[in-house]
Amino acid sequence: MGKEKTHINIVVIGHVDSGKSTTTGHLIYKCGGIDKRTIEKFEKEAAEMGKGSFKYAWVLDKLKAERERGITIDISLWKFETTKYYITIIDAPGHRDFIKNMITGTSQADCAVLIVAAGVGEFEAGISKNGQTREHALLAYTLGVKQLIVGVNKMDSTEPAYSEKRYDEIVKEVSAYIKKIGYNPATVPFVPISGWHGDNMLEPSPNMPWFKGWKVERKEGNASGVSLLEALDTILPPTRPTDKPLRLPLQDVYKIGGIGTVPVGRVETGILRPGMVVTFAPVNITTEVKSVEMHHEALSEALPGDNVGFNVKNVSVKDIRRGNVCGDSKSDPPQEAAQFTSQVIILNHPGQISAGYSPVIDCHTAHIACKFAELKEKIDRRSGKKLEDNPKSLKSGDAAIVEMVPGKPMCVESFSQYPPLGEPVWSVGGGAALGAADPGPVEVLQEESARFANKLSDPEPCAPAGGSRAGVTAPRSEALWPGALPGPRSPAGPVLPRPGRGLHQSPGPRPAGLASGGRPGTDAPLQTCRAGAERLGISLRTG
Repeated sequence: MGKEKTHINIVVIGHVDSGKSTTTGHLIYKCGGIDKRTIEKFEKEAAEMGKGSFKYAWVLDKLKAERERGITIDISLWKFETTKYYITIIDAPGHRDFIKNMITGTSQADCAVLIVAAGVGEFEAGISKNGQTREHALLAYTLGVKQLIVGVNKMDSTEPAYSEKRYDEIVKEVSAYIKKIGYNPATVPFVPISGWHGDNMLEPSPNMPWFKGWKVERKEGNASGVSLLEALDTILPPTRPTDKPLRLPLQDVYKIGGIGTVPVGRVETGILRPGMVVTFAPVNITTEVKSVEMHHEALSEALPGDNVGFNVKNVSVKDIRRGNVCGDSKSDPPQEAAQFTSQVIILNHPGQISAGYSPVIDCHTAHIACKFAELKEKIDRRSGKKLEDNPKSLKSGDAAIVEMVPGKPMCVESFSQYPPLGEPVWSVGGGAALGAADPGPVEVLQEESARFANKLSDPEPCAPAGGSRAGVTAPRSEALWPGALPGPRSPAGPVLPRPGRGLHQSPGPRPAGLASGGRPGTDAPLQTCRAGAERLGISLRTG
C-alpha cells in the first residue's frame, strides 16, 4: 500500500446498533485488510463472550473495555485499498455519551458513511428525535463533511427479508431529512446492504435483484454503481492545503519502548517532514522530528489528510498531550489564544445567558471550558447587522459577538485561515451546539439544529488530555473538571458560533487570575502503549 494512491478519510456514523462496526469490519475483511485466520479468532472470542453476531465488529473493538461493554468507545482507525483510493475508516461510536469522540472522528473525515438500520422498528428509533441518525448527520455536515454515502443496513432483517418497499420508504425519509440539513440527495449514493451477510458490499447481491444500482449527479461528473465499495470510489478527493503552514492537532501521545515519544494525529494543513523543527502549542515546546510513519510505512513527507505518527527528540509524554497543536517553528507556528472573539447564536436555551457563562468546547482535539467574558454586541442573525451594544443577557434565538476566554491554555485560530482549528462545538450540561466562526455570509441552520442541541444531554466520559487510554471519567459537577472558569451552569446551554465575522485570537500569555487546574488525569504520565500505536498503524523503528 504505497503513497501513489490518494488518501481518503471516512467516518462511519449512525444510530447505536445500526451495524456500523459490523459493516465496517466486514468491508475491511472483504477488501483483504484482515486475514481469515484473524476473523476466525475474533469469531471465537465473540462467541465465548456471548456476542457471536459481533464478530466483524470485533475487528474494530480492540480495547478490553470495548469488548466487555459491547460498544465502540474510542475511535478505531482501519485502512484498506480500493481501486482508486487508500482509505482510512474512522469507526465512530453511536452511544450519545461518547459524542465527544464522535466529534473528533467526524472533524477528521473527508466523507461520512451513514449507516441506517432497516430492521422493523430500528429505522424508526434511529430517525426519531431522540435517535442518533439525525444528530450524527447534522453533526457531520456542520463540521464540514460535505460528502455523504448512505448504507441501508440489515436488509436481511426487513419483513419480508430484503424488502424493496422498506428500502424505498427509508430512502424517501432519509433523503428529505438530509436535504433539510444541507446535503443534496442527488449527490448521495444510497446502497441497500447487509453488513453481516455481505450483501452489496463488494458486488451485487442475488438477494436484491430489484436493486438496479445507485446514481449520483454532480457538477464534477455523474457516477453510478451497485456496491458500497463502488460508492466509496466515487468520493471526490478534497483539495489539500499543502501551501499553508503546518497544523497537526494531536490525537494521542504514546511512549514506545526503544523509540521514545510518538505523537499521533492528522495533518490538517501544510507538510510534515523528518528533520523539521516543530513547535507544540500552547505548551510552547520546540523540538526536531526524527521520523514520520503512516500505516507502518516511513514517509519522506506527510500531507494534509494523512493520519501519522512521528517521533520527536527530547520530549517526554508528560510535556505534550491530546489537544496540543504541532506546527513548523519557522513558518507561522501555532500559539496559545489567551482570548478570542466569536460570533455565536443561542439555540433552544431555556433561560438567560450572561457574562460569566462557561460552556465546554471541543475544537479540533481540544476539550476546554471557555468563559463568556464579555457580550460585545447583539446582532441580526441573518444580516449580521448590529442591534445592541453590550447586551446584559442573551436568550434562545439571539445572535451575538462574544469575547471568550479559555479556562486553560488552548489553540484556536480563524476558521478562514485554518478551518479545522476554527470549528468549535459548545456543550454544557443538558445541551450542545456546533459550528464555525468565519468571515463570509451568515448561513442560518435548520430548526433541526435546536433539536440536536438539546439531545446531547449527558456529560461524557472524558479521556485524559494526554491521550485516551487511561480511562478517566469526568465527574458530574458544576465544572466538568477542576480549573473550569466560574460561571452559571444552565441545564441546557447550546451556543453556536456563526459565520459572518472573523474569529480573532489574542495570542500570548494567559491573563493573571485564570484557573490553571487540569482535568482529572491530565498530569498523569501516559502508559507505554505499543499496542495502541499498532492500532493506528505506527511501528516506528530505531535508527
